Amino acid sequence: MHTFIPVTLRICFRLGLFVLVFPLVAHASLPRSSSVPGGVAVVPLGSVSTRAAMPQSWLGDQPVLVTSDHGQWYAVVGLSLDMTPGSHELRAKFGDVTNTQDFVVNPKDYPEQHITLEDKDKVQLSEENLARAEREIAIIMELKHHWRAVPDTDLALALPAKGRLSGNFGLRRTFNGEPRLPHAGIDVALARGTPVRASAQGRVLAVGDYFFNGKTIFIDHGNGLITMYCHLDRIGVNAGATVRKGQRIGLSGNTGRATGPHLHWSVILNGAMVDPELFIPAKLNR
Repeated sequence: MHTFIPVTLRICFRLGLFVLVFPLVAHASLPRSSSVPGGVAVVPLGSVSTRAAMPQSWLGDQPVLVTSDHGQWYAVVGLSLDMTPGSHELRAKFGDVTNTQDFVVNPKDYPEQHITLEDKDKVQLSEENLARAEREIAIIMELKHHWRAVPDTDLALALPAKGRLSGNFGLRRTFNGEPRLPHAGIDVALARGTPVRASAQGRVLAVGDYFFNGKTIFIDHGNGLITMYCHLDRIGVNAGATVRKGQRIGLSGNTGRATGPHLHWSVILNGAMVDPELFIPAKLNR
């Protein structure tokens, strides 16, 4: 378990009294803290007591996941890749008392990746494909900001498939010489038809076949934590289904915009695409 606190955090309030009873969270395993664009800020909110209600927290208007670890409450804040470095404000509510807390996002430069696609239609989109892609991007944006409150979220994610990690998070990508959005996930090199498994227990939020992502599964793990599995050859679950950690949900493939068979795996936290490796226990990482 990781309970260290980033040295850049600046604590700006004292906690009020807690009055409601709430059980301690069972999955007390924090992701590794990395307060950079595309990372996760683990912000301490104060001690847990036997009469403590779980506090609520927001970054702007977006709710933020709160959990406990070693007798402390923490806000686990997803930081988008386009987040501006500098000081940011988090709101936390304890009963009827709302406080604010500043934390600092540090700059980070991600390396470049140049990709050549033989299918130029995936780079230079026709009007029809552009309209389709824009519709799908709007749908995905809404899914990313989905919120379902649950008492317990497992933050120690399992790699969804065994394979070589072939594409790092945050790479600034160029397709056929044209700049595109950064790589907002990690790639696992797999042969077509390799089983893909749920990273944690949850509920299937959506499934679909998208222009860029190909056949895709979104799993909602509660409290703003969502995992996304892309370029699948086959989807083995339906929207609304409950899945357990390690359950097979589909088969890897080469659908959508891909240069070969692989799994693209993304982690979304309070609407932000963040580095999945921060959630993988060190003994399983690579």
